[in-house]
Amino acid sequence: MDYQDQTALHAETGANGRTIISESAVAKVAGIAARAVPGVHSLGSGSSRALGAIRDAVGSSDHSAGVRAEVGETQVAVDINLVAIYGHPLRQVANEVRAAVYNAVEQLVGLQVIEVNIEINDVYLGQPAKPATPAGSGAGAASVQAPGEPIGREVLR
Repeated sequence: MDYQDQTALHAETGANGRTIISESAVAKVAGIAARAVPGVHSLGSGSSRALGAIRDAVGSSDHSAGVRAEVGETQVAVDINLVAIYGHPLRQVANEVRAAVYNAVEQLVGLQVIEVNIEINDVYLGQPAKPATPAGSGAGAASVQAPGEPIGREVLR
């Protein structure tokens, strides 16, 4: 896509007035649709995700992070950068994101989607599991009880 004119708008004039749909509105619709797909961890590149984490910490969110939309008279093209969750087939995630974006933009915005380009730039592995420490080992160690085990008394030494 050519991003020289980032302020391009879809304008429609009817009998009762004019409707303008901005690229940021289209990007937000596409971003919300993409995030709803199973296997998508987050949208954006490393730097935009870092800014997003700061934004989330202060109670704000940017639903269009990692999404670029180019809006024409009657058509739109969308680019999405995302992080997939490990274990989900990457091509399947991309195809499901593409279908969700096509559907959401065409239904909610009313423009024909000509392409949805997807770049999977990372795979989220999840938080590493913390190893359980045996009861009584180390200073101030808490005992870990397995589900279904009877509750016992802690031995003080």
